[in-house]
Amino acid sequence: MSNLKTKLKAGLLATAMAAVMTVPAQAEEFVLSSGSQGGSWFPLAGAIKAIAEEMDPDMSITVTPGAGVANIVGVATGSFPVAFANTISTVDALAGREPFREVAENVCNLGTLYPQWFQIVARDDANVTSIEDFAGRRLTTQQNGHTGEFLTRGLLDAVGLSYDDLDSVSHVSYSDSVNQMKDGHADIFTLGTALPAGAVMDVATSRDIEIVPITDEIFDHFKAQNAAFIRRTIPADSYPNLSGPTEAITYGTHMIAACDYSGEVVQTLLTAVADNLETLSAVNRSMATLTLEEMAADIGVPLHPAAAEFYAERGIN
Repeated sequence: MSNLKTKLKAGLLATAMAAVMTVPAQAEEFVLSSGSQGGSWFPLAGAIKAIAEEMDPDMSITVTPGAGVANIVGVATGSFPVAFANTISTVDALAGREPFREVAENVCNLGTLYPQWFQIVARDDANVTSIEDFAGRRLTTQQNGHTGEFLTRGLLDAVGLSYDDLDSVSHVSYSDSVNQMKDGHADIFTLGTALPAGAVMDVATSRDIEIVPITDEIFDHFKAQNAAFIRRTIPADSYPNLSGPTEAITYGTHMIAACDYSGEVVQTLLTAVADNLETLSAVNRSMATLTLEEMAADIGVPLHPAAAEFYAERGIN
């Protein structure tokens, strides 16, 4: 009788184990908040999604439009776990500086992806050669919540101007800004994005443009507020018919996640980026020269524990 009981118990245990093994793994579904459609973040996020889901068939990523400032708030408040952000904005968020209303918590860095360029585009016939020339002109810029719009206000403040000193200000999408520039309804277009920017190239193919330069004084004004700013030169061949190279304010695009979010997902996303730079550079050519050292660089935002482990395993400390 005892042998029969033993056999029954063994059979029941084997059946239970088989049932557990046949239960499909629960899919990891989450939102990755990117940027405006027509900008550089949205298609890059879509490419990372495709690679990550191919690596892990149980992963399901929904890429949504977002904005630099709003994405940080979204991760901090738990609206979504992963997002693209700008290094300067994340540093400001952790310090509780404007445009953030309070200190952002539970926001960690996954890795820097490429430089973002704050581009000040003027129609050639608008005769705008300095930031002071914005007075009385028509501006089209990004919507509130976008880092480029926040930087535009800072740009004006650096020379003692505000939106009130302009003839008009439009806070619209990239495509609407392009149309306004093409139709002659805007004189200046400001945006923070990759170089070259598709939206700016679209304008440049139908109208002559110039990039308004950043002076030493204006750059120092920005740098004093946030050490993550870097000044770089926009090459003259970035867009058609530019008169020469131009100094610009730059910062980094990076991925962020809630510090307590799934380490497995974080490592899958980082692997998708680090091991597929050639594929991603077809979407954003700035990714072609990205190194692990650049991804892991200290930007003043703590690394997610799983990201720190990922870089350490690849020899980056």
